[in-house]
Amino acid sequence: MFSIEHEFDATVVTLVDEGPSPFAEDVIINAFEDCVTLEQYDQRTDQVMKVTLSLSQLRDLGAALDLPEGVYTLRRAEA
Repeated sequence: MFSIEHEFDATVVTLVDEGPSPFAEDVIINAFEDCVTLEQYDQRTDQVMKVTLSLSQLRDLGAALDLPEGVYTLRRAEA
């Protein structure tokens, strides 16, 4: 299950784990104009862990999900 909320400066997507237990903590994704952050509560440290991706890193992650092992560089298609 997930929810989408449009706030003033970001779109917020929350991913809720509905699979077999043990359940993972919710993942909150904040999409800003210049970056994307991912947050998840860590029970071991009692803190919210946060990762920030640039838009370039996010593009690379999206491409990596459909590629086999290897090292790649994405280039824009020339018109």
